[in-house]
Amino acid sequence: MNTEEGVVIRTDAENAWIKTVKTSACKSCSSRGACQTMGGGREMEVEAMNTADAQIGDRVVIGFETGPLLKVSFLIYIFPILALLTGAVIGQKCAPYLSLDPSASSMVFGFFLVFLSVLFIRRKGKQLAAEDRYHPKVIRILPSDRLPTA
Repeated sequence: MNTEEGVVIRTDAENAWIKTVKTSACKSCSSRGACQTMGGGREMEVEAMNTADAQIGDRVVIGFETGPLLKVSFLIYIFPILALLTGAVIGQKCAPYLSLDPSASSMVFGFFLVFLSVLFIRRKGKQLAAEDRYHPKVIRILPSDRLPTA
């Protein structure tokens, strides 16, 4: 499980928005759609399920599972490439039977399968977004470094 630390800036009944610093793990994160860059800098605002009942101002640890991250990364990055290659091979093999130029046929079949893969990914992405395991969660509340006010 990947974890990050941050500070809760607002909450609602189910979620907390945490201010954290963008790391290199953000580039491949399946939940990056739930995050927003604040002011174009390195600070990020992450929406996470508030499973620890954190309150505004709490320092928290948020986490997301790596298994679903790898699954979604494969779906987004590798699946369209496989579709392109499969389409190109099918186009190459079918060209003589369809009296088409093999190169043009490979290109048409390849792009057609990439188009179909994008439609599939969009549909599958909406299904996966509804599952809790694809969302970051507040794992625990960290001890406060603040001194009590008098």
